[in-house]
Amino acid sequence: MTSSRLAPLGTWPGDLTTTKTEIPRQDGIELSIVIPTFNERENIVPLVERLRAALVGVAWEVIFVDDDSSDKTVDVVRSLSLTDQRIRGIRRIHRRGLAGACLEGILSTSAPIVAVMDADLQHDETRLVAMLAMMRSNRTDLVVATRYGGQGSSEEGFNRIRQAGSQMAIRIAKRLLKIETSDPMSGFFMVKRALIDELAPKLSQQGFKILLDIIASSPAPLKLGEISYVFRPRLHGESKLDASVVFEYLGLLIAKWSGDIISSRMLLFGLVGLSGVVVHLTILRLLLLGGQAFPASQASAMLAAVISNYTFNNALTYRDRRRHGARFLTGLMLFSAFCSIGVLAGTGVSSLFYSQEPQWWLAGLAGAVIGAGWNYITSSMITWRRAG
Repeated sequence: MTSSRLAPLGTWPGDLTTTKTEIPRQDGIELSIVIPTFNERENIVPLVERLRAALVGVAWEVIFVDDDSSDKTVDVVRSLSLTDQRIRGIRRIHRRGLAGACLEGILSTSAPIVAVMDADLQHDETRLVAMLAMMRSNRTDLVVATRYGGQGSSEEGFNRIRQAGSQMAIRIAKRLLKIETSDPMSGFFMVKRALIDELAPKLSQQGFKILLDIIASSPAPLKLGEISYVFRPRLHGESKLDASVVFEYLGLLIAKWSGDIISSRMLLFGLVGLSGVVVHLTILRLLLLGGQAFPASQASAMLAAVISNYTFNNALTYRDRRRHGARFLTGLMLFSAFCSIGVLAGTGVSSLFYSQEPQWWLAGLAGAVIGAGWNYITSSMITWRRAG
């Protein structure tokens, strides 16, 4: 894992004192702002108005990447684009996730510099000019808008629980991945598009923390700059943060710490499998205590574990390919069938190991690895295959 060099906050030209007139107009689009959206209809118009006011004198465009919002967010974007060619919208079908949306938006532009920010109006768009000035100095690969350095603050936008959780996540990331920026969890940053072109195959399509992924995935140290800002309270809509985001973040940390040997999806799949063992043993014990015969208790416990594993994998591991309605039931049948094959395969391999080397733990481990590997592969390629 390589560390990045961090520029002292406020030392670059164009920090707090930069004015719009210092940024000359360029031929073609110099700056592209990529904004992932999901049910942010009410925020689009005020956000575009703020960008227009903040970026006077800059050749810019904004790309809204929408995960097929039920409130038709993309319709507002398209309506605005009819009178302003700087506004574009991408509607993603059967794909979910902030990181994937950001990556798709970045790769769709030819602008040499790309900014990523949220649609919820919590990020301070007036800091974009200072960030651009820092990028133009050619002394940075990436500029982080930080809530935890200089005059930055997150108190207005976070309650105490969210703020404590954010700061804990930052401490873990900095210690585990040796990242030298005050806010690796920031969703507001500016980067050279050429850098993302290079790193794109290594970046995760899942999760919310694409900045952390970019810094941790770079094979060489990045030149980082920082611009402080005050994190605003949300005006419209609801936060997308839930338990699944926490699991995805932990998965990303482990993936990058292991050098991408362990993918975040594989890790989540394994954790769900361990929870299934707990469910199995708990149900089995309760049924036996209730006087049920062992064969019936074991069958019921196995069924409960399969249903539990499928439900959690659908909600967490494959949340970007989540199955709903009738597809949830057909997916459960597929998952159960393939798990049964995995049990048979694992039993066969463990029996072979035991006949060659009669050590029960080694044979059991071999069978478990084969079964788990089979279940993961079939789940990714068939049960939750990516829609074409």
